[in-house]
Amino acid sequence: MSQLTVLIIGFNAMVVMFALTWLLQRRINNAGIVDVFWAGTVAVVGVFYCVAIDGFAQRRWLVGVMITAWAMRLSLHLWSRYKGHPEDRRYTALKEKWGRAAQYRMFRFYQMQGLGAFLFSLAVFLAAKNGQSWSVVDGIGVVIWLVAIVGEAMSDYQLQQFKRDPNNKGEVCNIGWWRYSRHPNYFFEVLHWCSYVFIAFATPLWYVALLMPLAMYHFLTNVTGIPLSEVQSLKSRGDKYRQYQRKTNAFFPWFPKTNG
Repeated sequence: MSQLTVLIIGFNAMVVMFALTWLLQRRINNAGIVDVFWAGTVAVVGVFYCVAIDGFAQRRWLVGVMITAWAMRLSLHLWSRYKGHPEDRRYTALKEKWGRAAQYRMFRFYQMQGLGAFLFSLAVFLAAKNGQSWSVVDGIGVVIWLVAIVGEAMSDYQLQQFKRDPNNKGEVCNIGWWRYSRHPNYFFEVLHWCSYVFIAFATPLWYVALLMPLAMYHFLTNVTGIPLSEVQSLKSRGDKYRQYQRKTNAFFPWFPKTNG
């Protein structure tokens, strides 16, 4: 099977999977389900790449395990936040804004999510097609992946535990990784995508994989991640969060300012 054929199959699989997810959100009347399934679709197509293309066999197995483990952890975490909760206000606001055309435009929105998932799957494709034997660069990539997965899991767990304590209602989470970054989970998510850059390094188009962490960084810091989250935090926590903003980096973990 040619590489182009593999990519075409991967693209069409994304179209189908996100169309089915759109049908599911219509049935359950909750568009937020796309957040739960997004990582899973990347993993499904990524594992297909690892099976279908030529590359160093042991590396293909490794990359398949890496993308699957990342997707399972993230999807299960998002599912725990999704189940039993009303639709995210972001999606409710979009439906209200779109009016009678809401479902048509939501379908387009889901397909754009699918396009994004396909583009991110290219990092997995490039890492899996690396035909060279093991090198130190692979080891660097695996270490980065481990740090990212453990760091993101710790960040999510720390925030979850903080919110579960009724004494913390209305307070700002500044424990663990949240003491050093206002969004450590986003930082480690971007770091995760950096791991595939190193594993793909011996391939001619390795630099394409570099676009994925850069794109994720842009979207999380400038579009859908930090901007929306910070607005909501300011509304719910007011001056306490403003003080947290003055003392703590938004993205890159670093020691809090003492004069904030």
